[in-house]
Amino acid sequence: MVCALAIAGMIVASITSHNGIAIALGTVAAVAVICLMLVSAVAGPEAFGRPQPVDEFAADDLERRVASLVAGGADEDDVRALIRAVRRMSRRA
Repeated sequence: MVCALAIAGMIVASITSHNGIAIALGTVAAVAVICLMLVSAVAGPEAFGRPQPVDEFAADDLERRVASLVAGGADEDDVRALIRAVRRMSRRA
């Protein structure tokens, strides 16, 4: 969006003979493109894709295991907090 507005501004500034403004807006557009490239490179393709579908078999297995641990005396909130911590850790790897 910033880049598109900067390009429009460059065109208007060039038509009205405001060369300094056109150059400044060209610099803004270039910086916006570089920032977009950096964000894309750092975030990776998984940040822009659709979320993976849920594996229903794995979800059912996980719920069965949680129920088994809770039936064995574990606190359900602690077990689910552990699962969330493992998910956060696996996303970083």
